[in-house]
Formats: sequence, structure tokens, C-alpha cells
Amino acid sequence: MGDRTYDLTIALGRVALRALDVTTRVHGAEHLPRTGPAVMASVHVGYPDFLFVGKAGLEQGRHVRFLCRHDIWHSPVAAPMTAMGHVPVDREAPAAAYLQARRLLRAGEVVCGFPEAGISWSYTVRSLMRGLPALARETGAPLVPVAVWGTQRMWSVGLPVDGRKPAPSLRRGRVVDVSFGEPMRVAPEDDLVTTTRRLGHVLTGLLEDLQQRPEHRPRPGERAVWHPAHLGGAAPDREAARAWDSVPRAALAPTWGPGTEPGGRARLR
Repeated sequence: MGDRTYDLTIALGRVALRALDVTTRVHGAEHLPRTGPAVMASVHVGYPDFLFVGKAGLEQGRHVRFLCRHDIWHSPVAAPMTAMGHVPVDREAPAAAYLQARRLLRAGEVVCGFPEAGISWSYTVRSLMRGLPALARETGAPLVPVAVWGTQRMWSVGLPVDGRKPAPSLRRGRVVDVSFGEPMRVAPEDDLVTTTRRLGHVLTGLLEDLQQRPEHRPRPGERAVWHPAHLGGAAPDREAARAWDSVPRAALAPTWGPGTEPGGRARLR
């Protein structure tokens, strides 16, 4: 399935990362099975996330097939994306992507999606879609939670400056961490809402563990717009981020992370 194209793309990516002196650290790669189907559910903090999550998958010898926004297929990268087995997702009509992902899983592939359906402006785990837990439940594939951190400093969302959106940063010496959590088994009788909420809590724990590592913390007095507000950064908090987050109506509202009570209920204001 286009693995020659995949390997060539990987080789080009490695050249680019070496040129930028990017250090990629992978934690818990053993949680991704070396064989058989798996559903990966990753947080989304920067546009290059898929490059680093895919690179991390290679530590287990797996070529990860990504669920990506369908508008990418209207760009020059459409041909290699298709050759590598990635799947276009139309938010308005997601059934086709679900069926294609299910076929890949039944063929023993690894499928990765971003259940937040977009980058979180607050750099917290925002509302989640239930599609990935549904795929895991239907196919019996393990659901592997994944957090990535550091890519937001390379290229991410942000308010326009002088009418221009944030551009990619070519600063050298960045550190990107990718962390795999323990696989979640989703039984045929499991409730998707309950499972998705559990996934939200697990992803939050993985992400905050990376965010609080010394090398990722803001310097004293630094206005770090790339770091979450509840951990000392200057990114919009979850409430403020609602003005910019484009969240599908079908997404499940958080019962995890900042702004929720310890018991998992939304905090009333």
C-alpha cells in the first residue's frame, strides 16, 4: 500500500528534521502493537503533529495511516497522501472516512486520527469526537492514546498579526515529545460516551505530563503564548478559546482537564 512512497517521504522528512536540528523523543512506543490493527487517538497541538506521530510509529515498525481533513486532497500533496494510505475526512459527511478506516483496520493496519477534529487554541484537550472509539469497538483493535508536545512552537494556530496568520518557525534546536499511553480495550457492549470521556482523561494526563517537563516550561516572566494558561502560559484559557476553536456539533464536551470538577463534571460559573 504505497509503502515505497511512504519510505521516500520519511527519508525526506528526516533530512528536514536534521536540517532544523529537531530532537524527537518517543515515550511508551511499546504500547503500539508491532503487528495487527490498532487505532491511535492523538491530541492536536500543531500542524506538524502527524509528522512526529508517524515518525514515532516507526519505532514499532508501523506505517501509520492518518485520518486527515479532506481539503488537503485539493492541494499538490494529494497524490502522495493517497499513495501512503491516508484517509480524507469530510466533517459534513464522515461516513466514507469511517468505512475506509474500518477496511484498513480489518487489513491489519494502524489508523491514527485526531479526535479533537482540530487544533486546540488553549492547548488543552478540547471536545472529542466518538469515531475512533467506535472504530476500536467495532473492529476489536486496541485504542492507543497519544500525546505530542513541542510542535506548537514550530507551527500552530494563533491570532493574525498585521492581517497575517502565524507562519512556520524555522528556529533550530526544537524538542518534540511523543508519548503513547497504554492501549484501551473497547468491548462490543461498551458505551461510546463513557469510553470517549475516559479517553479524554487519559489524553489530558499524557499531555500535561509532557507540558510540565522542565525543557517545555516557559522561562520566568516569559509571555509564552505557546503554553496553556493553567500551567503558567499565555495561551487563551479554555473559556476564551471557544471564540476560535472550530468544534463539530457532534463532539462530546469535556469532563476532563481545567474547568472541570475532580469528579468529572463541568464547573458551573
